Amino acid sequence: MSEITEAQLDPNIRALYLKAVAAVQANNHGYAVKLLQSVVKDAPGFVDGRKILRKCAGVVAGGPKKKQTIFGMKTGGGLGTMKIAGAVKKDPLAALPQLEAELEKDPYNPELNDLLFDAALALDLKETAAFALETVRKGHPSETKLLHKLAEFYSANSRGLDAAAVYRDILKHEPTDSAAIKGEKDATARASMEKANWSEEADAKSLRKDNAEVEALEKQSRSGLTREQLEERRDQVAQKYAEDQNNLAVVKELANLYERLEDWASAQSFYDWAFTLSNGDVALRAKSDAMSDKVKEAELTALEERAKSNPDDPEVVAMLEERRKARIQEAVEEATRRVDQNPTDPVLRYELGRALFDAGDFSGAIPQLQQAKRNPHIQSKVLLLLGRTFKAKGMLDMGVKQLESALEDLVQMDNTKKEVLYEKGLMHVEMGDNPKAIECFKEIYEVDYGYRDVATRVESSYGG
Repeated sequence: MSEITEAQLDPNIRALYLKAVAAVQANNHGYAVKLLQSVVKDAPGFVDGRKILRKCAGVVAGGPKKKQTIFGMKTGGGLGTMKIAGAVKKDPLAALPQLEAELEKDPYNPELNDLLFDAALALDLKETAAFALETVRKGHPSETKLLHKLAEFYSANSRGLDAAAVYRDILKHEPTDSAAIKGEKDATARASMEKANWSEEADAKSLRKDNAEVEALEKQSRSGLTREQLEERRDQVAQKYAEDQNNLAVVKELANLYERLEDWASAQSFYDWAFTLSNGDVALRAKSDAMSDKVKEAELTALEERAKSNPDDPEVVAMLEERRKARIQEAVEEATRRVDQNPTDPVLRYELGRALFDAGDFSGAIPQLQQAKRNPHIQSKVLLLLGRTFKAKGMLDMGVKQLESALEDLVQMDNTKKEVLYEKGLMHVEMGDNPKAIECFKEIYEVDYGYRDVATRVESSYGG
């Protein structure tokens, strides 16, 4: 069995899914849960539908539930969980609806999500498996045993950066966990090779031709290389490129080395050539686009530094203002081009919405951001920008509504949640609703006294 996207859904199931999305947007989460239960039952590989189902169930159930304990010991999952565990072993596909029925009541339940992980893995639904344990990580981050399981899964599937992030979360709760300490180091080291789109087998086939080359590659793979070592490696690979300009592995490595050296223009050139050699690898096209953005950002930064050093030079100030305007327009044009090439990608829709927002085209940004909301991975930042867009249009009540939707999915008080709460507080201030504004600022104040000016705002509300 394989995982599928919205575009691959049967038309009838897709119609039901879109009806559920409309229910979510109308804050009718209970109805959305019922619809999405049917969607994931008929399309078990539709992971995005399962993610939205979990979010809606979390809203209805009221977020993560505290684990019940007896004399300090956690209680088990009960006979119902044991029965489902047996069903997972016997027929994991048939067990999925049973699991979802229980998860509807307690979406973040560690035992149930662990069973979902096992069932999904048995069906080769790897993204669904990861999502199951990510739900535990989000709702019960102290369940380090299951977080270890998630990190090991990521490591086994060449997702070093993800594994390292999970290990770091484990260490927040158990700083002396030796397995997590070692795991984080190993995962970070492996991620440095994954970032360059390498694997040990590919390296051996494409580049390891003699002992000297083996030594050079091993040196390159170590984390924390100095600039001199990177330049030395770049020169070695450049020599190989001169011998064969059509070797994709060499071109990709050279592009990566230029990127790490922050030579954005050269990196873009080689990523662009790698894209051509690969017969259209979209990941390489994305890399080339990212380097192009870096080139333009560097040019703007250099001009800003020049203007800062010459504040009384009207010519430099005028050049900077003209370049800023041009950069905004270029960003809109580039984002539009990328959406035209791949109109179903919500991330590209978000980038276009952000570019239009920066350009002051708030009405143009709204439909792009509304389409971007379909990707649950970026939904919080999409809703934050959408809220700011409504605010810019003077539609403060609608802006607050977007931020309230974003907060429903933000369990931990991280930087994103602080930013959403702070923005929501500012909107309440503009609406003249100071009590609600102070409520937002107080939530931040309780965990981060030094965040922006929340301390002044909260303390002044007491007359201090």
